[in-house]
Order: sequence, then structure tokens, then C-alpha cells
Amino acid sequence: MTVFQLLHWNGSLKAMRERQCSRQEVLAHYSHRALDDDMRNQMAMDWVNREQDIPGVLTRELAATERQLDEARLAGKELRYHKEKKDILMLAAGQLGNIHTSNC
Repeated sequence: MTVFQLLHWNGSLKAMRERQCSRQEVLAHYSHRALDDDMRNQMAMDWVNREQDIPGVLTRELAATERQLDEARLAGKELRYHKEKKDILMLAAGQLGNIHTSNC
């Protein structure tokens, strides 16, 4: 489930829909695929591109994600989705090399 949540958040599902991939094709491709470094790196590159198009978008998304992670932690909710989002955004920030955030 986390993979599909991340694909939706990242805009990848929308892009696949625009390329006229059917829901069945997307499910067949991703349902047996684990979230791995390649997928994280691809999503991070998407955020690097967004940051280059819209400066500051990465910082804003990272701040929102950190708030969501803290809220989920305090509420005793599942953290993996929020943690993966943060990891992807931190990877993108590292690739850009110009965003300073806490390592909490």
C-alpha cells in the first residue's frame, strides 16, 4: 500500500494516467514491486526537477511532511508512509545540496 500512496503523492500515478496506462497495468507493474532504492531515487529526481521549476517547493513539502510525521507519531499512527516521504525529500535535497534541514 505504501508504494501506491507514494506514487500518488509523487504524481507518478497521474503521469501514468496521462500516458493512458490502465489501472490494471499499473497494478500489475507495482503490486509485486517493493519500494527500493531505484524507486526512491526516481521519486527524488522528480522532486529535484520540481524544485528547479518552482524554487522553494521542496522546502515547503519537507516542512509539511515533517509536521505530518510528528502528528502521526503523536497520534500513534503508522509512520512508514510519512517516513518514506521524508527520506525521498531528503534524498532530493541532498542531490540539490542546498537545503538545510534537521536530521531528526
